[in-house]
Amino acid sequence: MKNILVTGGLGFIGSHTCVELINSNFNPIIIDNLDNSEIWIKERIERIAGQTVTFYQGDCRDKGLLDQIFTDNQISGIIHFAAYKAVGESVDEPLKYYDNNLGGLTAILEVSQKHGCSNLVFSSSCTVYGTPDSLPVNETAQIKDAESPYGTTKIICEKIIQDLVKSVPSYKSILLRYFNPIGAHESSLIGELPLGLPSNLVPFITQTAVGIRESLTVFGNNYDTKDGSCVRDFIHVTDLANAHIKALEFLLDKNEGTCEAVNIGTGNGNTVLELISTFEKVSGQRLNYSIGERREGDVEAVYADAKKSQDLLEWQAKISLEQSLRDAWNWQKTLEK
Repeated sequence: MKNILVTGGLGFIGSHTCVELINSNFNPIIIDNLDNSEIWIKERIERIAGQTVTFYQGDCRDKGLLDQIFTDNQISGIIHFAAYKAVGESVDEPLKYYDNNLGGLTAILEVSQKHGCSNLVFSSSCTVYGTPDSLPVNETAQIKDAESPYGTTKIICEKIIQDLVKSVPSYKSILLRYFNPIGAHESSLIGELPLGLPSNLVPFITQTAVGIRESLTVFGNNYDTKDGSCVRDFIHVTDLANAHIKALEFLLDKNEGTCEAVNIGTGNGNTVLELISTFEKVSGQRLNYSIGERREGDVEAVYADAKKSQDLLEWQAKISLEQSLRDAWNWQKTLEK
């Protein structure tokens, strides 16, 4: 059973990926500094998977700790999630984002090379496309100047990895450009845990439905879309987690010098108002929402061309929007008990 280092493994996507790693006969080794996660998620992962997981509390910029982890465990691959990700906060505190997101990656690359581990799945984002010139957007689309320091860190991190693979051809990486992860594990034991005011839409919807938030604002209804609200590609977090397994298996199976960017989305776009109406249907809850002004920096529409993920990784999304929202709602209700 191969050991896989999962940075940020107690976070939203990281925790679901640890479950799917175990389901696929890998052994996750988690490092997480608990900045944006909770320690009790470790026990939840173990309950779902039926086995204990190895956990190190610490920061991936800490090369001494990384060195210890690689010495203690024969690591075959890395899935690197650990990063700050709130767009608004990155505008207010750019140095925090550059230090953490770039420093964490370079430390991981340096220490993994030292220990002869050369398989990296990197958590990137569709933010690298900015406002795409055409839809659906594929991996050959132009990388645009980012709308935020967060987005810029993803572009720079991709470039760092590409440059390393050019200079060290034995190093291999898949850069997964996610679209909009939503949902929760079907067990309702793990899901998205925003600290404070949610920066993502679905937790804001579920918190409004349960009464934590008084109302929800839809930012703009005069875009050139079917109902005037923005269009996004919403993907269930378990589907997304399984994409990481496919990417890891691809790297472990392939020759040296691989560095591929791959979109991870459903290939379908849904508007914000469609998301709200679908949530109301599956939950039986009427949402208190209003239409507000457009929000600066919001892209009108973006959704994936998902063909490369099918061709290269033999992966495609399977879980419906309805099921994704039902799982998110079931998870929210467990948090209120």
